[in-house]
Amino acid sequence: QAQLVESGGGLVQAGESLTLSCVISGRTIRDYDWAWFRQAPGKEREFVAAIRRSGGYTYYSDSVKGRFAISRDGAKNAVYLQMNSLKPEDTAVYFCAGGVPILSSIRTTGGYRTWGQGTQVTVSS
Repeated sequence: QAQLVESGGGLVQAGESLTLSCVISGRTIRDYDWAWFRQAPGKEREFVAAIRRSGGYTYYSDSVKGRFAISRDGAKNAVYLQMNSLKPEDTAVYFCAGGVPILSSIRTTGGYRTWGQGTQVTVSS
């Protein structure tokens, strides 16, 4: 069973950047597709970005496209989320997830079988 540990969250001002890290143990980076989701208070967990294990294809939600970038590092067995031009509406707990979703499920929580504990990102205006 894979274990995922996120880090890199914090408090920033609007317009600033953060990079989240997800270190993976128990699985290699090639075993799964990897994704980031986020959950704001009182809201459902929502898809942010994903990267496929084959080909490295990436997918983004419309709300972060052009501002966020997902990447992976096989040597470090880690997945990253570079977040630029942050907005107050990006405030949420960010979760790393791994799994083998079919393409139609890549943006859904049900497509992933393992999750990290989350890291808080707070963006002030």
